[in-house]
Amino acid sequence: MKRILLPALALLLLLSACGSPESPVEPSLSPSPSAVPAGGLSRYSASFLTLFDTVTNIVGYAEGEEAFSDMVQDIHDELEEYHQLYDIYNEYEGINNLKTVNDNAGGEPVEVDQKIIDLLLFSREMYEATGGATNVAMGAVLSIWHDAREYSINNPEDAYVPAIEELEAAAEHTDFSCIIIDDENNTVQITDPEASLDVGAIAKGYAVEMVCRNAPDNFLVSVGGNVRPTSPKPEDDGRWIVGIESSDGSSDFLHTLYIEDLCVVTSGDYQRYYICNGVRYHHIIDPETLFPPDLWRSVTILCPDSGISDALSTALFTLTQEEGQELLDKFGAEAMWVTHDGEKLYSPGFEQYIRS
Repeated sequence: MKRILLPALALLLLLSACGSPESPVEPSLSPSPSAVPAGGLSRYSASFLTLFDTVTNIVGYAEGEEAFSDMVQDIHDELEEYHQLYDIYNEYEGINNLKTVNDNAGGEPVEVDQKIIDLLLFSREMYEATGGATNVAMGAVLSIWHDAREYSINNPEDAYVPAIEELEAAAEHTDFSCIIIDDENNTVQITDPEASLDVGAIAKGYAVEMVCRNAPDNFLVSVGGNVRPTSPKPEDDGRWIVGIESSDGSSDFLHTLYIEDLCVVTSGDYQRYYICNGVRYHHIIDPETLFPPDLWRSVTILCPDSGISDALSTALFTLTQEEGQELLDKFGAEAMWVTHDGEKLYSPGFEQYIRS
């Protein structure tokens, strides 16, 4: 058995095996021998690698392996639907997704699935609530950084940083008001031909939230570190244990947490990044400076809603602790900030969830 560490957050799960990218809907399953059956339920785990460009881990309790496999299949299929709809890079036959919307920027409205409408309405709410710190209309700027990061990772000797003039020109096309969402006719229109959507700061957490609301009880789902229980754990005292991965690359956890009905989401500067002239440039971009912020190594959010947690983790990464706390108070959420020298700072209620 082995412990699987996710990119931003590690689940404390004992996994017997991982599914391969070639067979994502048929993950390897077996009861964990360390788990004690709870009320006739046994503990199982599964993993697959093809959704949202990250690792999905699921642990849950079921009456048998076949029942668990069927439930995991349903969770996978629903996540896959969200993945395809929210993809901005790839096309899928018979689907108008966010790439379709971006490709038609400046043109006519595009008819889309209700799941896209709902995501964008939620994104607008979070844009307004965060004062623009979480903005899915930042695609014009984020695409410049994406190209720089991809090229620099593959060509480290020629790594480069985008010119501020290019970023400022792109930032002229990031106003959320150019995204016209017609809920009645299920259409989306981008009126600015130079604007585009990038929902990376919010889509994964939102999809996890929507899927877990429909999933059976007794499951803990993690998609790339966006962790959400579908109910309290059906044994012991009902609390799941989740570990927050260290930002220094060590195998130690910053903390392990007890959760029952809270989501756990972490944003950090230590996964998607590149080095140029000795400086680390990570993937989170401050809408004000148009550059990666340098306030924190990581921010971890505790909140009942995974979509809100995802949006808050991005927003707080660009804000001071005082500004971030004001935002947390709006949603009744908690946070832990980690500074560049490793100091951990907490919102008033965070520490009650710490196990170790």
